[in-house]
Amino acid sequence: MTLNQLRAFVEAERLGSFTAAAQAMDIAQASASELVRRLEAELDAELFLRGSRTLSLTAAGQELLPYAQEALEAADGGMRAVHSLGSLGGGTATFGVLRNADYYLLANLVQMFHARYPSVRVRLVGQNSAETASAVAAGRIEAGLVILPVDEEGLAVTPLMRDEVHYVSASAERTRAPVTIGSFSQAPLVLYDAHYGWKDPTRRQIAARAQLAGVSVDPLIELEHVEAALKLAAAGIGDTIASRAVIASPSFPAGLRTVPFAEPLYDTIALVRRRGHPLSRATRELARLAEDTLREIGNGLPL
Repeated sequence: MTLNQLRAFVEAERLGSFTAAAQAMDIAQASASELVRRLEAELDAELFLRGSRTLSLTAAGQELLPYAQEALEAADGGMRAVHSLGSLGGGTATFGVLRNADYYLLANLVQMFHARYPSVRVRLVGQNSAETASAVAAGRIEAGLVILPVDEEGLAVTPLMRDEVHYVSASAERTRAPVTIGSFSQAPLVLYDAHYGWKDPTRRQIAARAQLAGVSVDPLIELEHVEAALKLAAAGIGDTIASRAVIASPSFPAGLRTVPFAEPLYDTIALVRRRGHPLSRATRELARLAEDTLREIGNGLPL
């Protein structure tokens, strides 16, 4: 079984005739027919119903078609990847970043990448990790950074760093000791990522703990951005959560107190890509720079 045989089979099915398949492959009509005939002989099965004006697949042909298409797609992708080696003189890098990317110095990522590869177009998409994982799995984005857990179906996941999440409050009383999930559930909470709610990875961890403890977590206020939640917490309206990277930033409001969870809670940042689909050279290089940045930040975060 050869790639040319598979290509003749796929093109004949797509275009409806050996003549059209031959034209698409820039070969003689007899050659296209012969390629398919040899494939049928090797498989010991007829792939097309012949005799009508338009080719139609047999049951064996229908079984083979998706595998043939996948094999050709993989071969073509490998050829493109090899041809792109050498210098990054063009192309587009598509990459998903964290909603709180600035706190991990990822805002500098584009500047650093562009300085090295000025001819490459960059498309960075900042969104909730749940949406990033879905977009990568669907092929809308080549790869991205997410907070775990996410739905992993169709994804290759590479954990990169772990950042502890703390309880944040203006109240000295509620930050005297590490916070249990029970006391957390009773606090006046201001939680961010309102659009995704309990689909958000950090909130998913909290929900799982609450379920095991037999309590429910019902926020007093939900909004989109961590900065807004911190402002309300500083005003004494409610308490929130934040990672150490956010807490260590210069913009973290004065007067807020932080305490860890009694059972430590972590945001694990990971790189995700489609399983079985190699990255383009541009996106692979952008992902490498993101990995290097995160590993450096992870080593420097306060404990």
